[in-house]
Amino acid sequence: MIKETKDGLIVQFKISPNASKNEIIKTEDGVKIKITAQPIDGKANKALVEYLSKEFKVPKTYIEIVKGTTNKEKTVLFKISEVEKLNFIKEKFN
Repeated sequence: MIKETKDGLIVQFKISPNASKNEIIKTEDGVKIKITAQPIDGKANKALVEYLSKEFKVPKTYIEIVKGTTNKEKTVLFKISEVEKLNFIKEKFN
């Protein structure tokens, strides 16, 4: 699910830690993101933010996990307002 808010773009997806490589996968149920980091001491969350930052070319400070820090179902806020970047992110997750 993708939702535009006054603060940016909220995206919901599942994360799969301990993967062989970082990647975004579209599935019938939505979006799954594979992360190589282990889900220990917040390492997978940190790696997720770093990966999304590089993938979408936005600073890490623009990405916040707002729900799901301790489970695989994540809700992430992209604190951006530029139309091009919003459209790019929507394209990746839709």
